Order: sequence, then structure tokens, then C-alpha cells
Amino acid sequence: MAPRWRGGAQALAVTLGILQCCGWLSAQTVRTSVGMMGRGPEQWPMFHERVKRGWVWNQFFVVEEYTGTEPLYVGKIHSDSDEGDGSIKYTISGEGAGTVFIIDEVTGDIHATERLDREEKTFYTLRAQARDRLTDAPLEPESEFVIKVQDINDSEPKFLEGPYIGSVAELSPIGVIRTAVADLDRETQDRYELVVKATDMAGQMGGLSGSTTVTIVITDVNDNPPRFPQKMYQFSVSEGAAVGTPIGRVIATDADMGENTDMSYLIKDEEGGELFRVSTDGDTQEAVITIKKPLDFENKRTHNVVVEAVNKHADPRFVDLGSFRDQTIVRVSVSDVDEPPIFIPPSGTIMEVQEDARLGALVGIVTAKDPDMDNVPVRFSIERSTDQEQIFNIDAVTGAITLGKILDRETAGWHNITVTVVEADNQSMASQTAVSIRILDVNDNPPELATPYEASICEDAKPGQLIHTISVVDRDEPQSGHRFYFTLAPEASNNRHFTLWDIKDNTAGIRTQRSGFNRQEQNVYLLPILVVDSGPPALSSTGTLTIHVCGCDTDGAIQSCNATAYVMSAALSPGALIALLVCILILIVLVLLILTLKRHRKGQLMSEDEEDMRDNVIKYNDEGGGEQDTQAYDMSALRSLYDFPEVKNSDSGPELHPVPQRIQNRVVGDGGPADFSVFKGYIRKKVEQADADLSVPPYDSFQTYAFEGSSSPALSLSSIRTLSTTSEQDFSYLSDWGPRFRQLAGYYAPAQPEEEGS
Repeated sequence: MAPRWRGGAQALAVTLGILQCCGWLSAQTVRTSVGMMGRGPEQWPMFHERVKRGWVWNQFFVVEEYTGTEPLYVGKIHSDSDEGDGSIKYTISGEGAGTVFIIDEVTGDIHATERLDREEKTFYTLRAQARDRLTDAPLEPESEFVIKVQDINDSEPKFLEGPYIGSVAELSPIGVIRTAVADLDRETQDRYELVVKATDMAGQMGGLSGSTTVTIVITDVNDNPPRFPQKMYQFSVSEGAAVGTPIGRVIATDADMGENTDMSYLIKDEEGGELFRVSTDGDTQEAVITIKKPLDFENKRTHNVVVEAVNKHADPRFVDLGSFRDQTIVRVSVSDVDEPPIFIPPSGTIMEVQEDARLGALVGIVTAKDPDMDNVPVRFSIERSTDQEQIFNIDAVTGAITLGKILDRETAGWHNITVTVVEADNQSMASQTAVSIRILDVNDNPPELATPYEASICEDAKPGQLIHTISVVDRDEPQSGHRFYFTLAPEASNNRHFTLWDIKDNTAGIRTQRSGFNRQEQNVYLLPILVVDSGPPALSSTGTLTIHVCGCDTDGAIQSCNATAYVMSAALSPGALIALLVCILILIVLVLLILTLKRHRKGQLMSEDEEDMRDNVIKYNDEGGGEQDTQAYDMSALRSLYDFPEVKNSDSGPELHPVPQRIQNRVVGDGGPADFSVFKGYIRKKVEQADADLSVPPYDSFQTYAFEGSSSPALSLSSIRTLSTTSEQDFSYLSDWGPRFRQLAGYYAPAQPEEEGS
């Protein structure tokens, strides 16, 4: 049909072109221009003479999609001045001129050289011109015309957004795209693909058509219940498996999809719910069965657990389809394992024993057994880290706990030990339990007075006055409670000063029996008190209460409890004490003043005798520093002639007395002759004392302190030149001691006559 249709379209286009160019709008006009369309009379050249108008036209028509081999004839332009001799040349310009459209310069015929498509371009605007062939001068004004492309039915309908995908819920009622059946089932078929065709020309013969694909997806609704593929599942687990151990997984299938497949699981039977727990794996929707309580092969070997699957998102519209839940049986087989012994009871044991129980006494018995069917023997032991002092022992076979040491409840009232039990033939199978042993109290500690053991009373205390309340402590804890009795000890039964009053609440009061206590007569009273507990057996102890007699003010406040302080306070009033302190202060000031004046006077005397230089005999305990050592002795002793201290000999030497005042006056006189025999005698005695001491070598040495001058009244004080010639000691042996003592021996040699005369 297409070739024939195209041939008919070509014939129709030719016919239309001829009719339009040759017969449409024929009219007789004034000869002012060539028969062209598009310009008004005002645009034409003015002539005095009107010419006959041959053709009036302004547009041509051409059919689209021409597929012939020859150019398609569009139309013809012609001028009335054309005599047919070829002197006129026709030209065109504008859209497609020379390419899409060409013109015969002689005849004015216009042809289309290309196939036109109206859907791409609907018309072309061109301009026509008639010129003199020889001079190329325009014979008429240029005229504009239009070539319109005529449409043919060459484009089929198209679906711009295809293929299309739509959805409809299963079991939906009739909709816009009508379903052919009312019970679409997604589980049977979840999608449908349709081909939709569109035809133009109202579907008449010769019309074109287009098609597209429409995919219809059937969405899911929760119209299927969960179903277990099996009605029974079997799993096996060891009896030693810990709580929380998973034993298996089961799953119920659901033909729905998405959240409509979400389900939860639960255990229906009571027995299975006590021993097992079921949970849902959120990723796989599986039921995970775990152990809730320990299993016991010896108690029960097989458990049947009913597991139910329930849809989480049940749709109430489909409740009439049936129950949306399903059940299955999970059979769990428990396998036997070698288990450690178990204690009876398993949670620990509390035992009691008297604290006065003898060594080896039975405290209690722990019991354990092998839970396996073999029931092998077990052995007991005490974990010594919990009983480092080994106070208790246990029989390995019977589990009897006995005493290994004497108990003392006051030291430890409870003992917590750990007992271990193992299988006799398999030491690795072991269990432990805690045993708490309470030590029951016996009355083995006497009561004692609680601190303090001292009390105080005022001297002016009245008879019957409560001065102190005593309480008692007892390390024992009798089950019936404490009960104490108070009385004065037998040695205080004749006491006339104080009485004891039992208050009956485990305390007692001390009262005065007389008045008029005097610290000067007796300031401390010792009161022995006997305390007895209620037993059994009854124990007692004696405590001494010390009572001090104190001085109190008018309000009864204690001022002092010391007898000496009492005497002082009675003898001296506060005013007398202040006067005494003032006197002592004045005496101290006077002593300081006298010492200051004496030091000032001594300083003046020393300043007068600054130039009085004296040699000094220095006693060393070693060889000394030689002649340059002038710091080893205090020179003030010789410079102050009146201040010689009294020196006593260590054993039998004569006593040395200070220089008399009269000698001082003679020494410091107005230049008269002075007698220094006293000084010579003093120094001679010192030398004799050194010579008489045979235990040590001589200690004196020769030293020069200053130049004395030629007219000094004082003679040399050196002991070297005053050596007694009657000395029984010979120092010549010092020459044999070496160079250091050779010079010293020369000093002690007998004096020569010329030296004495000098």
C-alpha cells in the first residue's frame, strides 16, 4: 500500500500545482508589473499606461515525502512581458533557493530537489525576480512568495513514555485499566505484560498505528497464613549445655512477600516453656530455640516442645480465609555427660558450734553425690585458703567437719570456709560449696567496768549526792541478754564515805554518805566495786573507782583537784601573788643593772692597761702550733692583775689565791720600785706542779707576745728561765727523742752563771 499511496500522492501534488499556477485567481489587471504576488501597487514602478495582468499568485504547494527519481514540479512564475523569445531571465532567492528549490531561468518552472518533511518544516519563504537577460536589469520589482509543504499521513501514533509499568493489588475490584477477572492471585502470577495499539484516521483504511508495552505488577496483600513445612523437627543437646545455648532453628513459610511474611514464634506447652525459649531471627524469620534452664539427662531424656508461628500483620479483610497461624512439634533429645558432684543442698550450709567445744568435736556434715547414673564415690576437702589457721578438719569420705583448734567467739564469731568435693576416680570433676559456721557464745568472760574509772566530788558535797554512774562491758553475748549485779567489794564494806546504788538497768550510781570532805586531810578515795553477770556460770570482776576531792566555786564547778594548789591558794591571795611577782621583777632589774655597771667599770680598767703586755704560760694538751699560736690562751687573765681566779691543785699541790690588792697598788703605782716576788712564786709553783707530774712530758713552751721595752718593771714570767735547780727530774733524755725535742731539752738544761747574772 505504501508505494501505491506514494504514487497517488505524487500525482495529486502535480495536479494541485498545475491548478494553482494556471487557473487560480485569474483576473485582468492594469499592466503595471509582471503577474507576481506579494507587493502592492505602491511598490511597483509607475507607468503611464496600464498593461494586462497575466497571473496573480502568492503561494505554491508541494506534497511532503516525495520519493521519485526526478525533481518534483512545484509551480511556474511568468511575466506578461515575456514574449517567449528567451530574453527574460527568471531567478529566485530566500529559504532553500538553489538547494531545495531550483528554477528554470527561461521558463520560470520551479522544482523541489529534496524530499520535504512537513513535521520538520511546514513552509519556505522565497523571492522571485524577472531580469533582462542581456543587461541583467530588473524588469519588474522583486516579489515574495511562499511554498507550503502539504501533509500526508506518513507518521504513525507514538507512545512517548512507553513502555509503561503499572500495579494493582491482588484481589482488587475493577479499576481504570479493567481486569478481566476479579480474583487475580499474585502468588500464581505476579505480573502481566500488555501491548496497547493506537491508530490514526479513526482507525479507517490507510491510517497509521503505533503500539507500546504496559507491564502490570500485581502487588501483595497478606492473604496467606504461615505454614511449617514439617509437622515435627528433632534436635539433640547435651545435658551439660549452658543456659542460653541454641539447640536448633525451624522456619514457617509464607507465600506473601515483604512485611506480610513477618511472623513471631511462641511455645505453646507449659513444660516446654519452662525449659526452653524461642525467639525470631529478624533477618531470616527463623525460630531460634535456646535452653532456658539446665537440662538433666537422669531426670528426663526427651522433651516435646510445641512451637507456633503467628503472622504479625494479619489483614482483617481476609480472616474468612482461615487461621493465620500454624504449629509444629520440636522434639529435643538430651544426651548424657559426666557431671561433677552436686551438694545437697546446693546453695550452701550454715552450721553452729559452742565456743567451748573440745578438740575434735563434730561441727556438722556436708553431703554431696554424683548426679550421673554411675553414682561414683566422692571425696571431700577444705579449701585451705579459706581456713589458713586450720581451725576445722573434714573427713574425706563422710564429709564430717570437726574442730582442729579451740574456738573463741570473742575473736571471731563466724567462720566461712569452702568445701570441695571431687569424684574419686576423676579429680577434674569437682564442685565447691560455702559453709558458714557460727560460734555460739558461752559465758567465759567476766564483766568489767566501762571507762572512765575516775570521778570527782566537791569538798562541800552533801550526803546522798549522786557523783558518778558506772556501766559495765562484757565481751560475751548471751542469748537471753546481759544482766549485771553491783556491790561494794568486801574490803570496802566498812566504807563510811560512799554508798553504791544498783539502778537495775545494768548501771549503778555512787552516792556520798557524808558531807565535809577536806583535800588537806584526804584528796583521793579508792572505791572497789564488784560486778557479777547472770551466767551461767556467773562470773565477776572487781574494778576500782578513783574519786578525787576537788575545790569548787559557788556554782559547783570544779576549780582544782590538787592538794598543793589548795595550800598555795589558801596561803596567798591573788593580790599577794601579784605583789610577789612585782618584787621578783624588781630584783631581776637590779641584778641586771649591777652587772651592767660592773662590765662598764671593767672596760675602763682594760682601756687604761691597753699598753700593758704580759707574757703568758700556756698549757697545751698537745705540741701546739709553735711560736705563732697566740690565740690558745686568754691574755686578759694577766692584764687584769686584780682578777686572778682561785686555782686549786688537783691532788696535793698548794692552793693558789688571787693577787692581794696591795700588790696591785704597788704594780700600778707612780713609778716606784715594784716587788714581783709574788708573781715569781706563783709561776714557780706552776712549773713545780708540771715537773712533779711524771705521767706526761712537759707542756709549757716559750712564746713571745710583744716587745716589753727596756724599762719595764715586770720581769720575765717564762717558766723556762725559772726552772728550779733542785728539781729531781732530768730532762736531758729529751735530746734522744729527735730534732723536735732537742731544743726543748736545751730550755730545761741548768742555767749558766752568766745567764743568771744577766
